[in-house]
Amino acid sequence: MPAATRLLASVALGALTTPLDLLLVLAALLRPKALTRPAGALAGWHLRRLRLDDDLGAGSPGQVREQVRRYLAMRWPVGLLGAIVLALLLVGLATAAQLAWAWSRGEAVDGMHLSPGLGAYVAVGGFVLLFLNVCGIVGVHALDTELARRRLGPASTEALQRRIAELAHTRSAMLAAVDSERRRIERDLHDGLQQHLVALAMLIGRSRRPSSDPALLAQAHQQAQQALAELREVAWRIYPSGLDSLGLADALQGMAERTPLPVTIRCDLGTRPPRAVEAAAYFVASEAITNAVKHAGATHLTIDVTTHTAPQNGTARVHVTIRDDGRGGADPSGTGLSGLAGRVAALDGAFHLSSPAGGPTTITAVLPCA
Repeated sequence: MPAATRLLASVALGALTTPLDLLLVLAALLRPKALTRPAGALAGWHLRRLRLDDDLGAGSPGQVREQVRRYLAMRWPVGLLGAIVLALLLVGLATAAQLAWAWSRGEAVDGMHLSPGLGAYVAVGGFVLLFLNVCGIVGVHALDTELARRRLGPASTEALQRRIAELAHTRSAMLAAVDSERRRIERDLHDGLQQHLVALAMLIGRSRRPSSDPALLAQAHQQAQQALAELREVAWRIYPSGLDSLGLADALQGMAERTPLPVTIRCDLGTRPPRAVEAAAYFVASEAITNAVKHAGATHLTIDVTTHTAPQNGTARVHVTIRDDGRGGADPSGTGLSGLAGRVAALDGAFHLSSPAGGPTTITAVLPCA
């Protein structure tokens, strides 16, 4: 739905619920506790209508009840204003249609026949009134949104405390993720690359003997190639060098080519996101593919990367969705997935895992570009 249509629908729905807002405010004066649940449900609906986060229930029941009552008491005049503005818009459109219909048939309206001067005067006046009416609709929506944010949102001190707690949790998660990543790199170097280098050293040592088999040099060359391939793979796991030069789409395509499973990639970003966002999106996809290959028993994977604009503040967000057809049952508390959640949270993003028993598994990460 286009943004203009959503805004108009939001104002129209707010105007239609104005009598209910006023009714609950008046009823709450007589029975404040009895109407807590309907008033709270209506306030939550207004938050969803305005596409705001639902922060109801953050305080005590008495505080929430008073918060909702004050909001509804201040919202119904805004809804009434929206109804008046929409009514004026409808009247203006109906009048314009009536004039156009009558003059197209050569009829007079209030004794006035269509002339070039009169047509220009009506057209200019109509466009000015339409512009003012549209500005009124946008203003009503902005006023409605600001009122809901101020009256139903958390207080500044409470919001600051939440943010501090969130940053502390994110910092701990990132430290745990970095430590887990270091352990995995050490394990990959020890179990993979180090073994190839040890075998290479032994083969070179044996080939230096006077009676050595010439085939040892061929084996040493093969071990050197395997060590280089292992080193290249470890380097890509730390940070893909092609991500900076080629971009996210090509980096994902390169990762898919090295995956033993068929991978379908759909990447529609428009403008290139920041490097931190690209790196997070890449590692989310990489870890999801690794889990699907090692644990899920999947036969096919799909990676969707798209850019959306947040309606609240207009910030661009990269949505990364990875689906596999495996057996499901992924553990969100595992080191890999929990590390990804911490990496996404460090960018103020959102991470979601859906992996019911029997599959499929869907991993979604939303990364803001601001």
